[in-house]
Amino acid sequence: MTSDLGFPSHVFNEIPAMPASILVTAGNTSVPLDQVRVLTNRFSGRTGAGIAIEAWKRGHRVTLLTSQPETTASLLPPAAQASDSWRQRTYHSFDDLANLMAEELTTRPVDILIHSAAVSDYLVAGVFAPQTGTTFDPIQHHWSAADKPTLVDRSAGKIPSAEPELWLRLVRAPKLIDRVRRDWNFRGLVVKFKLEVGKTIEELRDLAERSRQYSEADLMVANTLEQVPHGALLGPIDGEYTLIPRAELPERLLDVLAQMYKDRNNGKRVIGSDRLGGRDPHPPSGSRSA
Repeated sequence: MTSDLGFPSHVFNEIPAMPASILVTAGNTSVPLDQVRVLTNRFSGRTGAGIAIEAWKRGHRVTLLTSQPETTASLLPPAAQASDSWRQRTYHSFDDLANLMAEELTTRPVDILIHSAAVSDYLVAGVFAPQTGTTFDPIQHHWSAADKPTLVDRSAGKIPSAEPELWLRLVRAPKLIDRVRRDWNFRGLVVKFKLEVGKTIEELRDLAERSRQYSEADLMVANTLEQVPHGALLGPIDGEYTLIPRAELPERLLDVLAQMYKDRNNGKRVIGSDRLGGRDPHPPSGSRSA
């Protein structure tokens, strides 16, 4: 008899404790408009914090990078705060998180990365106001002016609030999850998270798997905004994705990681390093090197 995750139903109770060093990212990044204003998203970091705390309860060494320490504080057992196996570091901006991830993954022993943070897709590359005489037609989506449409740079320590309208120039941010293998040369297990809007389960599954492969992640947790309160897809396990209830996600994800980590250290499935906390200088044949 097998579980809906593809393993025999009794296997999770047979997995021995194999303490790993786990890095979890949680929360949301902010992108500064000026020194007092930011662009961000509404995610609270609760999912990532829950996964990190469950990992610590299982005896793993956990580092949590979060922008929402108050969320963690509401969930964290008091014993964890004084534990040598629990670390927490706070970030705010996109750059803060990028720098912390680079530091943790390149200077400290990490076996598993669980990247659940909601990272900004775009960065602010300028704040502009239409020059006098320049107007924008929101119906026709058209700029007009007596001479030529011109925008004036209004970037400042605190952008003046006197302008009738402001325009932001947003440029695509680099995907931090894509830097994990290629720039930071991390060879441990990687879990990627993905959120979509208005997709069917079948569409989400296809998008998730393509995204996982592109980032060279080992597992993907994917859901839609509409599905967030209820659950997420986890996979691939034996080539399949399974819909996991939200309340069960930390335990089910860590169960799968425990099996994968055990197999890797037993030489059954070499995904990264064969040494606890190290990185394999010779990736398996066919893998992509940084």
